[in-house]
Parts: sequence; C-alpha cells; structure tokens
Amino acid sequence: MTKADIVNSISNNLGMEKRDTQLIIEAFMDEVKKGMISGENVYLRGFGTFLIKERKEKKGRNISSNTTITIPAHSIPAFKPSKEFAENVKKNVLIK
Repeated sequence: MTKADIVNSISNNLGMEKRDTQLIIEAFMDEVKKGMISGENVYLRGFGTFLIKERKEKKGRNISSNTTITIPAHSIPAFKPSKEFAENVKKNVLIK
C-alpha cells in the first residue's frame, strides 16, 4: 500500500477531495517526523508508538579493505504496534 492508495481510500470513505486528504496526511507525517527529530516518541492509542531507539557503539568490518571500523552510537526511528493491532495482523495475515 502506498501513500496514494491511503489518500484514495480515505478520500472515498470521507467524501473529501483527494487534494485536501493528501494535505492532511502529509501534515500528519510532518508532525510525526518533527516530534521524533526533536527527540520525542509519538503515541497513537490503538495504533502504536513511533519511538526512538538508541544503538550503542559497536565494531564493524569494512569488507573492501578488510579493516575493523567503529560504528558510533546513534539513534534510529522505530515503530511498535499496539497490542490489538499486532494481534489483528497475527490472526488475519496469512503466511506466504
């Protein structure tokens, strides 16, 4: 499913113009990004949490030069679905 698919579906369900729906969805995504970039987790009850995970410094390998490198500690965005959401996916999505 793409952003365009989501826009079409919401637009049809609510009877809104696709352009207005797209602006709302993009504004929502911008707010989630801004919150996370400022260091905040974003909690959406019944859906899930967009959270920031901390990765510790670790050793890695540069395969081309066969040397050990240090990968610095860093933060990454992650998503944790709500319990109900995860259970619904588990029950309804067939393994391919």
